[in-house]
Amino acid sequence: MATGKSSAPSQVSSALPQISGLQKKTIEAIVNVFETGTPFGDYGAVTLLAGDSGHLTYGRSQTTLASGNLYLLLRDYANAPNGRHSLQVTPYLDRLRACDLTLDSDYPFRGLLSECGQDPVMEETQNAFFDNTYWVPALRAGAQMDITLPLSFAVAYDSHIQGGWATIAEKTKSSTGTIGNAGLTEHAWITEYINNRKAWLTAKSTLLAKTTYRMDAFTSLMANGKWKLDLPITVVGKVIDETVLLGRQPIRVSADDSVQRLLYVASPFLSGPDVVQVQQALQQKGLTCNPDGVYTNSTALLIRTFQRQNGLAADGVVGPATRTLLFG
Repeated sequence: MATGKSSAPSQVSSALPQISGLQKKTIEAIVNVFETGTPFGDYGAVTLLAGDSGHLTYGRSQTTLASGNLYLLLRDYANAPNGRHSLQVTPYLDRLRACDLTLDSDYPFRGLLSECGQDPVMEETQNAFFDNTYWVPALRAGAQMDITLPLSFAVAYDSHIQGGWATIAEKTKSSTGTIGNAGLTEHAWITEYINNRKAWLTAKSTLLAKTTYRMDAFTSLMANGKWKLDLPITVVGKVIDETVLLGRQPIRVSADDSVQRLLYVASPFLSGPDVVQVQQALQQKGLTCNPDGVYTNSTALLIRTFQRQNGLAADGVVGPATRTLLFG
């Protein structure tokens, strides 16, 4: 049974848009329906779909092996106090950090993940991790586009979970302009965003084309005037109301095929063009850095500084959440 608590406070800044607790649960339930067919989701879900660039996916928001987020999630669980399976997970961390794709077919590991999903500590860890990895970036990104309505933030959150927000938001800005400019309303901008995203998913792959029902669901909510997500609402045939939201808290096909390796201090040091890009981004953020393409302790120290400044865990590891804030 889900506890509804987090093992660590979510890094939500008071400067972020004010979404009520009930609205947040409603948004999460919508995405849960998209991903597992139920508003409650599944903390122990282990999925591997042929052709999915994310490879093995796991948990309430189906974080992926290939992105490095599965490593970061399981590292947090292994370090959490009283994790029922922490000692069993720890030996896998090096393989996870290296994005070892043989884990796709490591059935003892997959079985262990399923068992971990029954541990309240894993539920708490996932709640905090997914808030910081997807929810907070979605709020920030939406605010940068001047959106204010709960349904608009649901669209942004769904795109952060599945991937591709930045690409489609930029395309929508190019085609329509920005909200408030020349009388462009938030309703019109989000409508255009949804149309652009549906076309993008359709063109990207046969697998992703099957997920355009998500955009159809948002279009239906808009047609029914549910911009404030007043309950009850119906999503893909599932009713979401306050009774449902008292229950537990998604299968995800990754829409982001630009998977990049985790960067961290290793022996020998990691090096390459991706390190140069990170170092150059740090310079653009006002942090003095020598873009020599080698991920040394000094670069990791600057990453920790940047992470602290932006409400992330200051671990010196460059994963998807850190990249989003560096390059977004």
